[in-house]
Amino acid sequence: MAKKPRNRDPNPKNRTPPHPLAEVFGFPFDNHSDLATRHRAKRRCPFNNKVPNCTKDKANDPLGTCTIFDGDDLVITCPIRFRQNWIIADDAADFFFPKNAQWTSLTEVRLKDKNGGSAGNIDIVLVSYDDRGRVIDFGALEMQAVYISGNVRRPFERFMESPKSNAHMDWRSEINCPNPDYLSSSRKRLAPQLLYKGGIINAWLKKSAVAINAGFFRTLPKLKHVTKDKAEIAWLIYDSASCVYQVNSN
Repeated sequence: MAKKPRNRDPNPKNRTPPHPLAEVFGFPFDNHSDLATRHRAKRRCPFNNKVPNCTKDKANDPLGTCTIFDGDDLVITCPIRFRQNWIIADDAADFFFPKNAQWTSLTEVRLKDKNGGSAGNIDIVLVSYDDRGRVIDFGALEMQAVYISGNVRRPFERFMESPKSNAHMDWRSEINCPNPDYLSSSRKRLAPQLLYKGGIINAWLKKSAVAINAGFFRTLPKLKHVTKDKAEIAWLIYDSASCVYQVNSN
């Protein structure tokens, strides 16, 4: 067992343990408050999932790992993690709409192609409206978590056997340790979404935004930055206070 740090830093990345789990059921691995304990016992999600419980991987046996460590970096592995306090909706609305616009949001909105076939779902659609409730504008927001290579369920299940005792378990010598697979995340998920769904949104002359964590964004090809008023897509980068804007190259 590894020694616990003497001073508990509120930022989990400054107290990296010898295992990959950064957050479990919405709380840092070494948070054993009554609230964290209840969420783990009841398999609750505190990040505005569509139901109170975590449903990641399996609804009846959820994989409650929101974030893992990659060295000192935090890697978001569940898209619902981005919904904390709906900050992403506020940030996207600041990009889509004028200041003081009235807006609301819809989740999992079905998108159709020009032939009426399914083009998938948009994670969140933000809609602005006037004083009579008539729609003025809208924009599309996607949440992009990171795929994992290796096995994250094994350390998760070991941790859940006794969260207090296993908060600092040493997983470094275990085989098939989980690691972020940024390449697959971009090639198999992010790029196809931007080309297909993003292409439809762009053809409608509407704006898009992508919520992504900073470590993932750093692995992407260098993107051209432009001013907000000229941008067609915003990259909302979290565990960082910045968001950058890009003109769609299509």
